[in-house]
Amino acid sequence: MSSTVLGLVRASHPEPTVAVTTVAGLLAVGVGHPPGGVLAVVLTVAASQFAVGWTNDLLDADRDAVVGRTDKPLASGALGRRTVAVAAAVAATATVALALTTNPTAALCATVALVSALLYDWPLKSTPISVLPYAISFGALPAFVVLALPGAPPPPAWLVAAAALLGAGAHFANVLPDFADDARTGVRGLPHRLGPVGSRVAAVGLLIAATVTLVFGPPGPPTRVGLAAVVAAVVIFTLAWYLGRGGGRGGDRPVAAFRAVLLVALIDVVLLVTNGRLG
Repeated sequence: MSSTVLGLVRASHPEPTVAVTTVAGLLAVGVGHPPGGVLAVVLTVAASQFAVGWTNDLLDADRDAVVGRTDKPLASGALGRRTVAVAAAVAATATVALALTTNPTAALCATVALVSALLYDWPLKSTPISVLPYAISFGALPAFVVLALPGAPPPPAWLVAAAALLGAGAHFANVLPDFADDARTGVRGLPHRLGPVGSRVAAVGLLIAATVTLVFGPPGPPTRVGLAAVVAAVVIFTLAWYLGRGGGRGGDRPVAAFRAVLLVALIDVVLLVTNGRLG
């Protein structure tokens, strides 16, 4: 693998990219997409994640350099900005093109998710409404997956609401490892205004609410698997709360809440796939 390709992978925010793409693929399987439909969903979401990740690192390159982020290839000079800009533009264009292989309505949802996420990268990242793009983009994701299925009814409100809550919670958790660095570079989104404790409370509350919505939102009584998922989410976030009490970027403790988000997100998708109720 060439250094440029490796740098692009590192600059794409690979962990959340893989997580969100996996969530989309599992959801596509859960709602009944055939293999070709699952592939279209996965490729569309992956392209969107690449576009957003590369744009984020491109816009943050100077700030990352100031705080010594050697793990960022743009900030360290290991990757050229023009290369990343071209890659981001290609990925954004590919997102729309791939989404259009499904149908126009689904493609609109995918495009809304992409544009909303890019608006977070600039200019909303450092504003009091920084959480809004996360809620919109995550809420639009299952809407895209459901609407991409031929003959599918509109996505149920509980599914979109749960995804929006999950996205909003992810925003608060995602910022936790970067509070010190963001303070040095002037980033002042909603989590920064609430502070580390307020952000952890918001992340926990929103993500547990997302799990509860997925369990009690579908018609009929909640399943045992669903109830177990609620208990698991509470336990995971309780552990993450204590592990994440430290501040700054040192060690693994500050990223505990973010990793808990990814774990609970996968639990939620498994829950959706196993109960299979979209009506």
